[in-house]
Amino acid sequence: MAGRGKSLGSAAPKKATSRSSKAGLQFPVGRIARFLKAGKYAERVGAGAPVYLAAVLEYLAAEVLELAGNAARDNKKTRVVPRHIQLAVRNDEELSRLLGTVTIANGGVMPNIHAHLLPKKTGHSKAADEES
Repeated sequence: MAGRGKSLGSAAPKKATSRSSKAGLQFPVGRIARFLKAGKYAERVGAGAPVYLAAVLEYLAAEVLELAGNAARDNKKTRVVPRHIQLAVRNDEELSRLLGTVTIANGGVMPNIHAHLLPKKTGHSKAADEES
């Protein structure tokens, strides 16, 4: 009988497509939606919210990984370690502001030698000494 929700004929059932693939994302939209609901951030969660949040998180991850990969390549390494992430984040102005209060485990510190600790310049000419 037609009209009862069943289609006539032997049409194959539709293959399920994830919301991540519909949005063209790698990050899991469904899992983020579940976390938003379980986290009780609001009574209700709109359909677009987890997609938007997944896209933002994916962009941030890609940005950090690209810069960390460059830092690893600069240090002639093929594997990204926390030190490379630290160097990448602290050398980028916007990421450094975003993650200013964040401690990256095993990240180390930025290489920096205070000007007072550097050796004094020698071989000044007398004209340069008289001016200062």
